Amino acid sequence: MNFYQQECHTHQGQPFNLRALQGQVLLVVNVASRCGFTPQLETLEVCYQRYRERGFTVLGFPCNQFGRQAPENAESFCTFGERDHGVTFPLMEKVKVNGAATHPLFAGLKRDAPGVLGTQMIKWNFTKFLVGRDGRVIRRFSPREQGTALRLAIEQALDEH
Repeated sequence: MNFYQQECHTHQGQPFNLRALQGQVLLVVNVASRCGFTPQLETLEVCYQRYRERGFTVLGFPCNQFGRQAPENAESFCTFGERDHGVTFPLMEKVKVNGAATHPLFAGLKRDAPGVLGTQMIKWNFTKFLVGRDGRVIRRFSPREQGTALRLAIEQALDEH
């Protein structure tokens, strides 16, 4: 998959040029507002603030496929993220990450970084994909992974040129 040629949109429905992020390390996450993992929005924001000056960005894509835990539209989700969790990283369009209507960006991420036993399906909200400066997927992280292993992987990706 050529990551930077994928089409996506902002939470306001405007085209978002992924090519503008070339050379950065990215963490692409399917997010939700009513999930037990929702407090990870704050953890993701901490990572974004800590590493953004080194060329790191988080992209959050609301997804309502898991227990209907993101029922609001993308713009309302953005308001929620900013107001309740202090999110300043880009929150994008609402997407599907599994099934026939899977967003092409997530189809490519899943193909390039399969999950446990080679499965491509995303199991739950807050699955994270770490993308290197070259646009290649480095690793998939489960929804539970958010601490030291994630930070070390981000730091290693930032240190690679």
